[in-house]
This record gives sequence, structure tokens and C-alpha cells, in this order.
Amino acid sequence: MLAIRLMRTGKKNQPFFKIIVTEKENPPRGGRFVEEVGFYNPLTKEKSIRAERVTYWISKGAQPSDTVHNMLVKNGILKEKKIAVHKKAKESASSADKPEKVAEVKPVPAAEPPAEAKPVVAPEAKPEAAPEGGEPRPAEAGREPKPDIATPNPPKAEQAGENKPV
Repeated sequence: MLAIRLMRTGKKNQPFFKIIVTEKENPPRGGRFVEEVGFYNPLTKEKSIRAERVTYWISKGAQPSDTVHNMLVKNGILKEKKIAVHKKAKESASSADKPEKVAEVKPVPAAEPPAEAKPVVAPEAKPEAAPEGGEPRPAEAGREPKPDIATPNPPKAEQAGENKPV
């Protein structure tokens, strides 16, 4: 059986469709087709359909797909009603008789105040090791900051320091 349908061509994110006449069993992407009867560019809304060839193939028994059928109706080639391509969800007859369910709202209990929170204590600083195996210095809060690594020479007080190897 023959079908008139769209065959997508074009790059990624740039769709372009050819309107073709093909066997229904042939794959829609790049399969063999009998004849190209038009094109459709959805980005620019440009379309071209050869009406005399479409009516010829319909007279030979070709069935247009739903989308192509709606395009032919819109262009005035077919004098029929459009087909609903995006169908609505079915409603059962019994659901129309039943009243709608209303969700029950339950009161939420008030949140309890948190139990006594323990104060967060920073971990104690470990004493630093003294240079060359001396006794570790205790961590002092008011100690002078270490010299920057980017400073080429340490302060002079440390150069003349007491811990020079002899």
C-alpha cells in the first residue's frame, strides 16, 4: 500500500521535511521512495506541494499520513476535515458520574523547639614542632603571624635567633 508522508532531512536542530510517496513498509528515514511531491521547512514555515501529483497518487490509492492530510486540507488540496493528531486522554463514562475527590487537609502539629543545643567547639590547635628537634611551642593566641612564603628573607630577629647550630 502506498503512503504519502514526511521524510526528515536536514541537520541536527535544523529540520527539513520532504513530502514523499512511498510503500508503507519502507522505513520513514531514508528508505526508498516512489516520488517526491513537495517539501516543508518548519523553521521558516515554507512549504511547497505539487497538488496535481498528490491528487494523482491519492487516486491510485495512496493514503496520506495524519500530518500530511492536515497540510493538504490547509492548502485546499483536500476538501475534508482535519485529523486530530494530538488526541486527548480518554475519559471513562463512569468517571463523569462520580463526584470529584477532594484531598483532605490534615493539620500539621507545631514543631517542637529543639533540645538544648551543645555549643560547637573548634578543635584545639596542635602545638607546632620547634625547628631542629627542640621542644614544641604551645599554641598561643597572640603570637606573631608567620612570614609570607613570598618574602625572600625572614625578619632579622629570626636571623640572629638563639637556636643557631654551633
